[in-house]
Amino acid sequence: MTTSTTAPVPLDLTALADNVGVTRPDRLSDGAFNIWGNTFPADELPPGGPVEVHGVPFRWPATGGGAPDNVRCRGQLVPVPEGRYDWIHVLAAAERRTEDPLLLHFTDGGVDPEWLRVSDFWPETSSRFGERPAFSCTRLHYPRHVQHAMGPTVWRQRVPVTREERLRAFRLPDNPAIHLFAITLAPSARQEATR
Repeated sequence: MTTSTTAPVPLDLTALADNVGVTRPDRLSDGAFNIWGNTFPADELPPGGPVEVHGVPFRWPATGGGAPDNVRCRGQLVPVPEGRYDWIHVLAAAERRTEDPLLLHFTDGGVDPEWLRVSDFWPETSSRFGERPAFSCTRLHYPRHVQHAMGPTVWRQRVPVTREERLRAFRLPDNPAIHLFAITLAPSARQEATR
């Protein structure tokens, strides 16, 4: 599949989702974003579907029903509509601040590493890498209780695509501390004609 559009391209991550990071108050033990079983509160996040964050459209996963809603990075290869892109925008959270390379695979055979840097989701932790909060919650879920006045954050971060070639896929870091809820590709303003 090839794209020649200049409109943003939200990806569908449903098939890759492998972690439950968002729960309802009546189903606290359904998820485990981290080793303590913490989760984000579903009623303070979008219900699922299209959402715009800082002018970027994303496809937010369905949350709160106990199904996987985020991708824990374990080196998965993510195919994309082939095209020239400037940015890969992500809605992400991390267990501790973390950074690892995203491997960009191009149609000419080139592979470029670019840093994916995501700040800690933990309440009251500020941005370490300059990204902006996408969603800041007012409470944190534990498996058996709700901790009020402790608001975790989902961050909006972006990764540059610096090579002027057609991107075909990218490989996620092998770092399960990084969780991706949504990804949108920002095409280059100068697309090649579709071949």
